[in-house]
Amino acid sequence: AGFYYALQTVRQLLPPDLRKDTNSQTQGWELPCVEITDHPRFGYRGLMLDVSRYFIPKATLLRTIDCMALLKLNKLHLHLVDDNGWRLEIKRYPRLTQVGAWRVKRDEPFPARKNPLPGEQTTEGGFYTQQEMKEIIDYAESRQIEIIPEIEMPAHTNSSLAAYPELACPVVKSFIGVIPGLGGKNAEIIYCAGNDSVFSFIENVLDEVMALFPSRYVHLGGDEAAKTHWKNCPLCQHRIQTENLANEEELQGYFMERVSRYVRSKGKTVMGWDELTNSKLPEGAVIYGWRGDGEAALKAAELGHPFILTPARTLYLIRYQGPQWFEPLTYFGNNTLKDVYQYEPVKDKWKPGYSQLLQGIQGSLWTEFCSTPQDVEYLIYPRLAALAEVAWSEKGKKDWTGFLSRLDRFNLHLSHKGIDYARSMYNIDHKVLPRNGELEVSLSCIRPDLEIRYTTNGDAPDGRSALYSTPLTIAGNCNLKAATFNGSEQKGEVLTLPVHFNIATAKPVTGENINTRLLTNGLRGSDRHTDGEWCGWYAQDGSFVADLGERQKITRVSLGSLNNFGMGVHPPRYVKLYLSDNGQSYHQVATIQRTQAQNFAEGTQAVDIHLDVHPQKGRFLKVEFGNPGKCPANHVRAQQDTWVYFDELIVE
Repeated sequence: AGFYYALQTVRQLLPPDLRKDTNSQTQGWELPCVEITDHPRFGYRGLMLDVSRYFIPKATLLRTIDCMALLKLNKLHLHLVDDNGWRLEIKRYPRLTQVGAWRVKRDEPFPARKNPLPGEQTTEGGFYTQQEMKEIIDYAESRQIEIIPEIEMPAHTNSSLAAYPELACPVVKSFIGVIPGLGGKNAEIIYCAGNDSVFSFIENVLDEVMALFPSRYVHLGGDEAAKTHWKNCPLCQHRIQTENLANEEELQGYFMERVSRYVRSKGKTVMGWDELTNSKLPEGAVIYGWRGDGEAALKAAELGHPFILTPARTLYLIRYQGPQWFEPLTYFGNNTLKDVYQYEPVKDKWKPGYSQLLQGIQGSLWTEFCSTPQDVEYLIYPRLAALAEVAWSEKGKKDWTGFLSRLDRFNLHLSHKGIDYARSMYNIDHKVLPRNGELEVSLSCIRPDLEIRYTTNGDAPDGRSALYSTPLTIAGNCNLKAATFNGSEQKGEVLTLPVHFNIATAKPVTGENINTRLLTNGLRGSDRHTDGEWCGWYAQDGSFVADLGERQKITRVSLGSLNNFGMGVHPPRYVKLYLSDNGQSYHQVATIQRTQAQNFAEGTQAVDIHLDVHPQKGRFLKVEFGNPGKCPANHVRAQQDTWVYFDELIVE
């Protein structure tokens, strides 16, 4: 391995295009005269690819392995099983791929997809034959990469339960199909922990998996298991009694330990997600810390278990990797290239001994929003290079500017391979906030080696446009456009900020929500409620007050709201407006009530709520609104709480 990695170091110093010339004579290449002594910080330097939610073709896997090898990453964790598809041929159970590898076609974004109905045609999916997987494993092994299979249990198993529904709890009477999206209540259908045939099935599956994969590890999942049906299942309740378990959480501990014991009997080591710490941990299990900052894994470390960090907040590659106005749709917040590079896994507050149990780190790509190989590669690169530096380099050796210089050379290798990597690092973040009756506009880019140039007249910026250096002050309508430049070469996309003033713009807003100042910044949000322009309230009614500075004549008030069916974001049930001259005694001037049908529409769209006011004057405008309530039964998030988001208060 050391010799192989030394060759990769040399490879990074060479041009991306290594080939023979037309005369079949080897080209000559020049290398800088250097001496390199190097070694990795962590033994586990990994990437997880979720091939269940989107079936990643074999050719894309092989190309990913090539890039991992160039970056000296050495573990490829394949998430082969989830509710959305079973991706590995198991010869003893052919229906796992005949049925479990295929789902219905849904064109909506992943969170908004409705569950399948009996008889619907299943056309989306795919799987790897054992022969194909053996070829992938051999390809990776020749590049010093160990492929770790994950066979998820007891939850995230609708794909196998669709093929063999008798493995679910007998209290489940509803149709079980491969889920195209989040699944709602259907995702609560999991393996029956009281049925011994479930364990026989799992052992038979694992026999084929362990025979196929030479890895010393088998990942058994163990995350996000709802106990809804276990609570009502006579078999599960009987198991709790006979095993003297306290509750359903301990039943999952029994389930995972029983399967783990079988895996250990075959000479393998068990891995699992950090939910395994919710009950008794399987003996010798390696825990992946993903929730929050991955701190849940420290519960395992406290008990002497080795662990790997793949925190969702920083190393989940499904998250936006740059300013969301430019990015393909996904969900949650941002994990930029710089966020990944600056991640430090070992915390100063850790107890002595934890760092010795930390095996390494892993970037994890969940593929809910992927539908092509290009989508997969866009989310992986170039953040994978930042992950590789964190996994390899010693603590305290980071140099962001130097990394960017090296990254630019590495990206030439990606381009040569035909990989369309994300250029999010060139795009501009913005922040527009009220300041003393005007708006302050701050622009930034994570690359310090670029200039930001802008215009305020709506023209596209170029290398001669005004150079941004300090926040801009805007006192009236403005169509601000900005982009990053290296000299005269434009590097990022053009950021367009159409700022519009109304009576409330740049006026102070007070309320319990700390983001209420966004309501009067003159800028509308996009269709992504996490883009930094929306102010949200979860599972509660809300209110805020705008101080217009002086008595103003008001005839109409509008609120920019958002409907995002898949994410449970919906307009308010009602809105009430009040006016006051002194900010203490208010009188109601308008109200609007919305029906459930209006509030819970499907799709994603902006919803402007207009309230006409009989013309009158006031200084303080108070807005009260009602949460729409829990999602109705026909919703993809049935009975879940909802969000209300506003992007702008418009007063005329």
